[in-house]
Amino acid sequence: MRVLLIKTSSLGDVIHTLPALTDAARVIPGIQFDWVVEEGFAEIPAWHPAVARVIPVAIRRWRKNLWQTLRNGEWRRFKQRLREAKYDLVIDAQGLLKSAWLTRYVKAPVAGLDRESAREPLACRFYDRAYPVPREQHALERVRQLFAQALDYPLPDGIGDYGLDRTQLADPSAQPYLLFLHGTTWPSKHWPEANWRQLAERMSELGWAIRLPWGNDTEKARAERIVAGLDKAAVLPRLNLAGVAKVIAGARACVAVDTGLGHLAAALDVPTLSLYGPTRPERVGAYGRSQVHLCASGPNAGSGDRHKPCFDDLPAERVATELEALLLSEAP
Repeated sequence: MRVLLIKTSSLGDVIHTLPALTDAARVIPGIQFDWVVEEGFAEIPAWHPAVARVIPVAIRRWRKNLWQTLRNGEWRRFKQRLREAKYDLVIDAQGLLKSAWLTRYVKAPVAGLDRESAREPLACRFYDRAYPVPREQHALERVRQLFAQALDYPLPDGIGDYGLDRTQLADPSAQPYLLFLHGTTWPSKHWPEANWRQLAERMSELGWAIRLPWGNDTEKARAERIVAGLDKAAVLPRLNLAGVAKVIAGARACVAVDTGLGHLAAALDVPTLSLYGPTRPERVGAYGRSQVHLCASGPNAGSGDRHKPCFDDLPAERVATELEALLLSEAP
């Protein structure tokens, strides 16, 4: 059986789709998925053994340069790739008009969420089969339930399995280190820089090496200030997504704000302490074993506000204590 999966973005959403592929591969022998995904995340689907082909799409970039996209043939070539294989089913796991629109270029039955379950109800007009999936649960479990209905198998019991092999990425000879995933999008999701510095000092005093990745100049400058003068703390060179995945896989533990890289750490089964301010982890938090969620409870906590800070009651001392406990619980 060959299925075309459409789940284009974001990083966390793409990662949350992986356990559904694992479920399907375990109950349907020989099933293969081709996956349409935003070009910036195209490395991730290829890590799953049930994915035969990755088809990058660039909706974000194409929207900004529509005329150039049509003129240079990118859109035409993308449609050709969708038509190269014969599919038994198309699953739109995004539930948006932009993802549902892509299904019209494939000659196969299309499955997706019904209008009560999809983020954009009009998307279900493109589907031949629409399934109900309750909203009041974690996003990862919702995708698993959609796949189980669309492919007609009983939903497996237990925690979802991302299907990734951490040992294939990690360097077994590397010295133990902690990874601080400090970069995120919303201003209100940022844990205060002074807290990161205090945490780095505390863990350095305990003898831990610390590594900090970055994705832009602002993040790099912040990382450099956090580690300044700490002998065993270092800012990593700029890395692509695969490079960051290798660093995450090799970490003894991570501390993360609400960011896609925190979800990647969970997918790689790395013990992670995730810090939540304006968001709450019940529906979109890091999912997996050895995942600890610390939620702020001060003003604006859980409000979903992009701009107002709310981390006043989540000091470095508390995070350090929780991190030490996590490290002890995961000690070999």
